[in-house]
Amino acid sequence: MENTFPITYKINVTIEPEDLSKVFKASGIIRPSDDLPRLQRMIDHSDIILSAWDHKKLVGIARAITDYSYCCYLSDLAVDKEYQNSGIGKELVELLQKQIGEEVTLLLLASSIAMEYYPKIGFEKVENGFRISRKR
Repeated sequence: MENTFPITYKINVTIEPEDLSKVFKASGIIRPSDDLPRLQRMIDHSDIILSAWDHKKLVGIARAITDYSYCCYLSDLAVDKEYQNSGIGKELVELLQKQIGEEVTLLLLASSIAMEYYPKIGFEKVENGFRISRKR
C-alpha cells in the first residue's frame, strides 16, 4: 500500500534528538531513546540522514554511515507505527540508494521482528557476517 499521508522527504536536515526519540519510540525500534545526548551524537556522526515528515512531525528516519565509494551501513530505519505499511520505509531506502550510488553496497543488521520486511523492499539476506556487540 502506498502512503496516503502528505509525506515530505528531506535529506540531511537538522533533526532534534527529541524528535528522533519520539520516532524511535513510536516505531517500536529498540534504541537508547531516553538518552538524548547519545541520540545527538548519533545524529552528529551520521553521514546521511533521510527523514519523512507529516507536516512538522517526524514520522520516519533512515540514518546511515558511508564512505560513498564501497559500502554504506544503514544504522536505523524507523517509521512511526501509525505510518507503517504505507511505503515510507521503502521510499527512505530508495532515496538512500540514490544518495550513495550504484558502486556502494548497502548493508544493515535487522532485528528479529524485521527479518520478513527487508526482503520485501529489495534486500538480500546474507550469512557471512560477524559482530562484536556493544556493552550498552
